[in-house]
Parts: sequence; structure tokens; C-alpha cells
Amino acid sequence: MRATVVALVVVASGMVLAACQPTVRVEAPDKPIVINLNVKIEQEVRIKVERDVETLLERNAELF
Repeated sequence: MRATVVALVVVASGMVLAACQPTVRVEAPDKPIVINLNVKIEQEVRIKVERDVETLLERNAELF
């Protein structure tokens, strides 16, 4: 009788552990991936403006 109970506990434990295994799925997204490149453009514009301002201040030191 005790061996039967132990066997049932072992089988039940195995079933519980088998049911808890995670499932991993790899699927393609529904929408296309969008990459925003505005950051790089803003940095380039900022550098150009800073250079222009620097040359303007060098030419007209009396402004400030």
C-alpha cells in the first residue's frame, strides 16, 4: 500500500513538473520596425550652427 502511494506521488510530481515547462515562441512582428534617425540629423545641424556662431563672434567681438 505504501509503495503505491509513493508511486502515485512520484507520477503526480512528474506530471506537475511537465506542465510547468515554459514555452518559447519566435514569431515575426506584425508591424514593420521603424528606426528614427532624427538624433543624428539634429547633432549635425547643431555643430554647423555652433561653428557659424563661433565665426560670427570672432568677427564681431564687440557684440558681447
